[in-house]
Amino acid sequence: MRLFLDANILFTAAHNPKGKAALVIELGQAGLWQLVTSAYALEEARRNLALKFPDGLEQLGALAQGLRMSPDAAGADTMREVATSCPAGLPDKDCPIYRAAHACRADVLLTGDLRDFGFLMNDRNKADGLLIQTVADFLNAR
Repeated sequence: MRLFLDANILFTAAHNPKGKAALVIELGQAGLWQLVTSAYALEEARRNLALKFPDGLEQLGALAQGLRMSPDAAGADTMREVATSCPAGLPDKDCPIYRAAHACRADVLLTGDLRDFGFLMNDRNKADGLLIQTVADFLNAR
């Protein structure tokens, strides 16, 4: 199973190393599933940590070492796998995340962004086959 981690999952795991997001990363690094993110998501997590919790930057760097990187939207636009357009209603700022999750052929996109991704949650039909879940929903389904 391949999991794509949104910026807020990376941010949360770096800020709260004993939380559920960090547990998902720990289990992935132990081999339970593949973990993927993108440079776009990683940079957003870095930027937000620098502003809010700079002490978490070192932890983010350590977490990032065990992640595969998916192409970002700019590089992915030319790839066949990302021919899928973003769903209507998804803000432009979240399209690179959605497209990168499709580019790496993720099974699940983990995000805590209910405001923007909420209408797509837990319904593969609305997200072109991609399951979009919160960490809690993902863990509860296991």
